[in-house]
Amino acid sequence: QVQLVESGGGLVQAGGSLRLSCAASGRTFSDYAMGWFRQAPGKEREFVAGINWSGGLTLYADSVKGHFTISRDNAKNTMYLQMNSLKPEDTAVYYCAADMSFPKSKGYTYWGQGTQVTVSS
Repeated sequence: QVQLVESGGGLVQAGGSLRLSCAASGRTFSDYAMGWFRQAPGKEREFVAGINWSGGLTLYADSVKGHFTISRDNAKNTMYLQMNSLKPEDTAVYYCAADMSFPKSKGYTYWGQGTQVTVSS
């Protein structure tokens, strides 16, 4: 089992920035690819970004390319999502996820509880 805990969400004005963190425990963090997903009210959960075990490969949804950056620190068992130039449409609950396979934008095995990001206009 892998336990995942997100943090760093909050309320920010449009154009602002936030950095989300995902702390992992339970298994060897560097064995897993990681991903960020989000779910806005009334919408299905969607893939945001993914990163392989070493951090050397990344994958982004077209909607966030150029203003979100995914990264990881295997020494700290933590993954990050740096979100810049935030827009009201980025408002959602953001989830981190882990899986043994990469690249993939769905079908992750382990999930966190989510952290709310609200972008005001």
